[in-house]
Amino acid sequence: MPRVITLTCIACPVGCDLEIIIDGDNVKVFGNKCPRGQDYAVKEVQSPERILTTTCKIISKKERRLPVKTEKPIPKEKLFDVMREIEKVTVEPPIARGDVIIKNVLGLGVDILATKTVKE
Repeated sequence: MPRVITLTCIACPVGCDLEIIIDGDNVKVFGNKCPRGQDYAVKEVQSPERILTTTCKIISKKERRLPVKTEKPIPKEKLFDVMREIEKVTVEPPIARGDVIIKNVLGLGVDILATKTVKE
């Protein structure tokens, strides 16, 4: 029995309403106005990924938390595991935007990067 999922595409600013029909390994996408919608829908139902943005602890007189993010998308099911790893980390200035805070987090091949410069 085919399964039907509806999503709003976020691959471009148009925001197409997508209907995705999954029948075994076969995925059909309807409603996309560009090829990016097709790609987005298939990826979203087969192996969804997200960029994680959060904060970590920092020892600083001016800042309470340091904003960080994954350098590229990670599997959606790993978001909370990665957040737990980030929560274990405390950094000290100086930190430059783009500095690696955690290298290859959880063996995913993705680094956690600082998104703000803190000099003191």
